[in-house]
Amino acid sequence: MPYKFSPSSLSLLDDCPRCFWLQFNKGIKRPSGIFPSLPSGMDKILKEHFDSFRDKGELPPELKHLAGEIKLFENAELLKDWRNNFKGICWQDKEGNLVHGAVDNILQKGKKLVVLDYKTRGFPLKEDTHEHYQDQLDIYNFLLRKNGYETEDYAYLLFYHPTKVTEKGEVIFHTDLIKINISTKNAEKIFEKALKILKEKMPAATENCEYCKWIQVCPTL
Repeated sequence: MPYKFSPSSLSLLDDCPRCFWLQFNKGIKRPSGIFPSLPSGMDKILKEHFDSFRDKGELPPELKHLAGEIKLFENAELLKDWRNNFKGICWQDKEGNLVHGAVDNILQKGKKLVVLDYKTRGFPLKEDTHEHYQDQLDIYNFLLRKNGYETEDYAYLLFYHPTKVTEKGEVIFHTDLIKINISTKNAEKIFEKALKILKEKMPAATENCEYCKWIQVCPTL
């Protein structure tokens, strides 16, 4: 049976192999919690913000210091597909297993592409904040290269966090642009590990998986 993966579903593999196995082999997903609407709203207006500058052939203020080095991806129709959660950037192996990802934005440096991903958070960055998104960026670059596009060996994370509210009620956001090296080999390893686990017997849960702990506690209640 072929599988369909995304960066978010593959992140579950690292979180808990058992939950990952149950989701893909038995259709048993973790209970979904309440998802805040603010990140989705921010994502939408940020894309519109960047697109308005692309249409003018300019870089937005957040990227001004990169002027002369990069530009925003010019193919608006293709980017629209790559952003679409139902289309995105896809690659399928010989067995029919599919990897799919939807990007926020793409930059161009000469003939090479650079992934740009927006992140909204409530607090300033910690030293290791960007590391939590390494796999996601590696998978995006893996997909682009599998589709015949050249990419740089790095990507950008653009973080937004609120700093104050003006007298007019406008929320001011601080931005941090983080350059992170990418590894498509890491993405390949994640994909291979996912298939290996799914083809074997149900694995053990990680010690800190609260969902698996709950199942163990239920019989004793």
